[in-house]
Amino acid sequence: MIAYSIVIPTLGRPCLAAMLESLAAARGPAPRRILLVDDRPRDGWPLTVPPPLASCTDILTAGGRGPAAARNMGWRAADTPWVVFLDDDVRVAPDWREALAADLDGLADRIAGVQGLVSVPLPADRRPTDWERGTAGLARARWITADMAYRRDALVECGGFDERFPRAFREDADLALRVLADGWRLETGWRRTEHPVRPASAWISVKTQRGNADDALMRAVHGPGWPERAGETRGRRTRHLAIVGAALTAAGLAVAGLRRSAATAATAAFGGIAEFAAARIIPGPRTAKEVATMAATSVLIPPAAVWHWARGTWRSRGARPWPAPPKAILFDRDGTLIEDEPYNGDPDKVVLVPTARDAVELARSRGLRIGVVSNQSGIARGLVSPAQVTAVNDRVEELLGPFGTWQVCPHGPDDGCSCRKPEPGMVRQAADELGVDPADCVVIGDIGPDLAAAHAAGARGVLVPTAQTRHEELAGARIAADLREAVEIALGVTSAALYWPGEPGAVR
Repeated sequence: MIAYSIVIPTLGRPCLAAMLESLAAARGPAPRRILLVDDRPRDGWPLTVPPPLASCTDILTAGGRGPAAARNMGWRAADTPWVVFLDDDVRVAPDWREALAADLDGLADRIAGVQGLVSVPLPADRRPTDWERGTAGLARARWITADMAYRRDALVECGGFDERFPRAFREDADLALRVLADGWRLETGWRRTEHPVRPASAWISVKTQRGNADDALMRAVHGPGWPERAGETRGRRTRHLAIVGAALTAAGLAVAGLRRSAATAATAAFGGIAEFAAARIIPGPRTAKEVATMAATSVLIPPAAVWHWARGTWRSRGARPWPAPPKAILFDRDGTLIEDEPYNGDPDKVVLVPTARDAVELARSRGLRIGVVSNQSGIARGLVSPAQVTAVNDRVEELLGPFGTWQVCPHGPDDGCSCRKPEPGMVRQAADELGVDPADCVVIGDIGPDLAAAHAAGARGVLVPTAQTRHEELAGARIAADLREAVEIALGVTSAALYWPGEPGAVR
């Protein structure tokens, strides 16, 4: 059975109750956890959860940091292989949980996400308004978090949602593009979700122009071709620029006393606005209220769109893709920093791997905190004493300088501890001692348990394969040729997509 969690960011809107009721009534396997993330900037009325969901629901407080940060808080608190994102204004179909299980069952390891089928009900007795038609576009959107399931490992490796996106706009497209760039694949499933059109003010179309700033950030981090890769249309920005340019030209010419030329430019601006208004009015209900709203907002939208685009372009200059560089690097010891000498308790047998000194010095020179996380089951097996392990660790520090934390698991594989990799205990403890969040750490190791421990804790990982590394452990990992390159990958100095078996050139 597929284990999954559900993350729902919310502002406590009335629609949340209907959404949770539909989820409670759905047939099929229940989620292990529901993470309901309250993103209201101030405390409000308590959020209520239907009794069937109460036992598996945790309410987290995000404090008004935006939907991207709220979703990150939610999925990082999840401990299941799959995380499903739902918006608080959708309603899932009666068979949604059954269909979700079918969507996720038997997927290839390389498939990182599966989108649900989103529909937007429109009025049957009249033509839809401009706002309703805009909302209906969600049914054609790709990878939207109205209903999107992701592997947690994929979220960890790409750093989750870019928290520089302050609105529920483009943050899902940005995530999908980064996941795809890592070599994962995304698919569309068969589960169904309905997204009703929520009530909105007459000026909503002007307010939504703030999204142009998010488009500018998308261009800065993904390049000018991002709309095609994300399945988005170019929209009317070029026409809005032309309208605003004509209007500004008309004003300048009028100030200069060139009235005829000013009139020509003003006519061009008015013509652009008239065409824009007509394109919005003709498909709609054409009531007096709708026509008046479209006429008024069609005057305001072009300058609003251009202003937000210019503001976003300025603010996003020099922006690099999410996530930010790490604050700490956690190294495995045997096979990563030093040559693997099984159950070694003799400091004289410590031999650094090639580039170990360069790698550690590079990390220090960039201001990173560094630590070591090491399984030492030889203690539990009686093959080496704690004092001998400490002596070997001291020798490593003699050769490489001090580390901010040493985490050693003395247990055997059958002891059931929470610290032995692939369990996340040592990674979490190391991050805590270094004063950083696990999400701000990169774990560098040589075998699959190193990467699994990183992901379980919410940290990214890089593997430097050795003779002990099994080929199947490399799937879905960032691979470095040596330890220095691993640090460069962690810093973003060197790019490395995830390795997928069968692809040429993936492992050097």
